[in-house]
Amino acid sequence: MSHRLLARSDDLLALRNAGFHLEIRSGYLLVKDVPYVTSSREVREDGVLFSKLETQVLDGHERTKRPDAHVAYWTGEHPCQADGAKIRAFENPSAPQNFGKGVQADFTFSAKASYRDYVHKMQAYLGWIVGEAQKIRPEVTAQTFPVYATDEDDDDVFNYIDTASSRVHVGADNEKLEEQRVAIIGVGGTGSYVLDFVAKTRVAEIHIFDGDRFDTHNAFRAPGAWSLEELESKKSKVDTLGDIYGKLRRRGLIKHPAKLTTENIEQLEGINFAFLCLDNGKSKRAIVDWLLEHNVSFIDVGMGVVRAPTGLQGIVRVLTCTPGKSDHIATRMSFGEDDEAENEYATNIQIAELNALNAAMAVIRWKRLIGFYRDAGREHYSSYQIATGVIAIEETE
Repeated sequence: MSHRLLARSDDLLALRNAGFHLEIRSGYLLVKDVPYVTSSREVREDGVLFSKLETQVLDGHERTKRPDAHVAYWTGEHPCQADGAKIRAFENPSAPQNFGKGVQADFTFSAKASYRDYVHKMQAYLGWIVGEAQKIRPEVTAQTFPVYATDEDDDDVFNYIDTASSRVHVGADNEKLEEQRVAIIGVGGTGSYVLDFVAKTRVAEIHIFDGDRFDTHNAFRAPGAWSLEELESKKSKVDTLGDIYGKLRRRGLIKHPAKLTTENIEQLEGINFAFLCLDNGKSKRAIVDWLLEHNVSFIDVGMGVVRAPTGLQGIVRVLTCTPGKSDHIATRMSFGEDDEAENEYATNIQIAELNALNAAMAVIRWKRLIGFYRDAGREHYSSYQIATGVIAIEETE
């Protein structure tokens, strides 16, 4: 299938986004898995409606143009009405035809009209065919929302087509992320949610750093679920999460199963953004110094949760640092090198929804920096007060 042709043609894209199972083969547009009624009043769901596909080249790219023929073709038994009689509205007596590459027309349909595009044409025929099937089985539909694998020669970062972006028309916005080479340093509670969010974008590379093992407590703080057998395998966090998100991404997910220190910090070479999701300490100071020296923007996440008589309370925070603003690090960023026991962030009370919130705040802030979202506030520090639900915005440019 030509995914490029489909993505550049508004009518084909609309059909795909509506959930129809499309295939482009041998110059024909096929709509597969169409429910229909047979002469014995049985509802089958394996019909194929197809049409000759007319295209043109505009701005150097192939796109569909208005259909120049009203004829459509069908693979399967002849569609019938709910009572078993043939649908006469488009019946056109003709012999079966073989168009090559497995495109077989058992019947030819003819419903004369001036079709605006392929949405108009295909849905006109589908309305007759599926409508009769639904009189017998109301739940059947041709809108099956299939999974589309990316083409073998496609340079897409995903293993299957991102239909979510095209459904809401944010493809051009997603392109703003394509040159990003992101490091996620620490993929525990918050870091694993950052990975979940970033992995679903079109970034070129995601480097994940963590030297710890994925243990039972991690399963209760990370997105997704793991079996007992998977937890008993005692794999590293990086390998465990890398395997999960490798199912989504075909390239650009780079695993670093070791703690990032001064000895291996050169592994950050080439990145242009970093999420710091690690505990305080000397290694964190070294990472920040390296990022500042190399003018790499980063976001540091963290939370401080303590017990109170009426329930847990504390804050969730996001600190943003860019080449244009880093003077707030001294007062806003905690390293905990001297007396970590006194640091409220060392209490390590973490709960999945707070980790997810922390990650969401960080990723939204990053997307605002990149221009995916509008950035009117330009804040470099924000915090969420758990007890009051108040979000504070500070350290603006």
